[in-house]
Amino acid sequence: MQTGNAATFVPVIPAERAGLRPASESRIPVTKVVRALTPAVDCWVPARSSPVEPGSLGRDDSPYAIAAAQGGGEYTECAARLLALLTAGLFTVVGLPALAQAPKIGDAPEAKNMRLVGFNDLQGRSAYQPIIQRQGDRYIAYIGHHGGTESVPKPLNPLTHQNEFNGTSIVDVTDPKQPKYLAHIPAQEGLGEQGGAQMVRACDGKSLPKGDPSKTYLLRTFGSQGHEMWDVSKPESPSLITRVSWNLKDTHKSWWECDTGLAYLVSGVDGWRVRRMTEVFDLSDPTKPVKIRDFGLAGQQPGATGAVPTELHGMISTGPRGNRIYFGYGTNKGGVLQIIDREKLLKGPKEPTPENLRYPLVGELDMIPLNGAHSTIPLGKMKIPEFGKDLAGSERDMVMIVDESLVNECQAAETRQMVWFVDATIEAKPMVVSNFNVPEGGGHFCTRGGRFGSHSGNESMAPMLYQKLAFVTWFNAGVRAIDLRDPYSPKEAGYFIPAITEATDKRCIKVDGQERCKVAIQSNNVETDDRGYVYVVDRANTGMHILELTGEARAIAHLQ
Repeated sequence: MQTGNAATFVPVIPAERAGLRPASESRIPVTKVVRALTPAVDCWVPARSSPVEPGSLGRDDSPYAIAAAQGGGEYTECAARLLALLTAGLFTVVGLPALAQAPKIGDAPEAKNMRLVGFNDLQGRSAYQPIIQRQGDRYIAYIGHHGGTESVPKPLNPLTHQNEFNGTSIVDVTDPKQPKYLAHIPAQEGLGEQGGAQMVRACDGKSLPKGDPSKTYLLRTFGSQGHEMWDVSKPESPSLITRVSWNLKDTHKSWWECDTGLAYLVSGVDGWRVRRMTEVFDLSDPTKPVKIRDFGLAGQQPGATGAVPTELHGMISTGPRGNRIYFGYGTNKGGVLQIIDREKLLKGPKEPTPENLRYPLVGELDMIPLNGAHSTIPLGKMKIPEFGKDLAGSERDMVMIVDESLVNECQAAETRQMVWFVDATIEAKPMVVSNFNVPEGGGHFCTRGGRFGSHSGNESMAPMLYQKLAFVTWFNAGVRAIDLRDPYSPKEAGYFIPAITEATDKRCIKVDGQERCKVAIQSNNVETDDRGYVYVVDRANTGMHILELTGEARAIAHLQ
């Protein structure tokens, strides 16, 4: 085993027992890909049969990024074996750097059963929601962005040579190894949550009842001001069709049923007592939006008095076949899961009285005040392996709730935000039956900088991954793959924590009245496609990472 001047290792067991590769194999040195562990020890892993070409990884074309891609995910397994030996006291170490230190440019990604395939820097824009739309023989990623930062309020668009307020990025991911940035649609002026165009949804015209079969339509927010409809049939040259709803107090993460055209828009309508409630629209003809009704929790409506219920975050509809809509209220506290009868919502009385707002309610779950309900994702009816021999109850109707962490470095009296699995078999009495959490000590995440905790899960119901694996972003702990084949006992199946780059923005807290800032990855949202690729976008301007599954996670998905 090679040593260097930064750390000295004294082996007390043979290298073969440590699982290390012999020097005769192709190797990628830890010097380049696991600097956070130790800058001096070489870890040998099989290299890919073909080299990674410079320029193929977008802005992050450093030797570390190339080495990471070249070696697949195995370099981290090698590093993990070294770390296990160190922890077990089987090596003596002098001069090992502190593992709790904040990430540095040049550090490697951290990974287990997930591997980097491709990368796009998204022009250094803070990213919120990615979706993947198949358009003919192409796969197109549409990414909604937060507003800019104080240091870069209008990032440069190299395609137009203009500085533009953050909006929507359009990227061709047909070849996930070589994603191609096609266009940027600017949006509302403003920083962070106050600008940009965070939400995107897309439908093919041939799926919509009154759409043009030759077109693809994009529904997006325009900052907090309203919702727009765009023609993205030619993703390189998008064009505005119409404004759907305007002059709002706020917007957020909406849902659009492509088979019916019905859309549930997170909006802030004047007169309602909260920033975010629901507007229901018929967008079956995207050129002629028709409003159906407003909806929210009783007590949020105009004219109500007393305490104001927590505001809406988003919803997911199962369409006419499932006849349910799962609404999530609250982000990091006071969470509410609401199960709504879709037909009653659409055809019931529209006047927003307390009685009418409760009319379509099937079931409701109040989380403890310490946790939110950022995302409420229906998993459908699932066989529970442990209950397989039971005469009754072996199949359960499950929902996954994902909280959102809002504070940096585990501060501001926020409790840990995580993932909850709800048994909604008896819809009137849904109940939390299990949870999933990322242990803080596994990566000293509370001191890395930025947020640590859950945020958002993938929403694609493509059968390749549905009811097998869920992917949830965890801010500075990257994206986590959860084995949910037994939702009563969810397990981690893999993870990927991207490396920071020069574009990664800082995150700050107050310490003794002084601002202390660190640079850390902030994996924000995640989506999957029907090929099994995983797309992770970063809140701190680090771009989009396209991942594939390896090892155990790949086996769970039955990918070849």
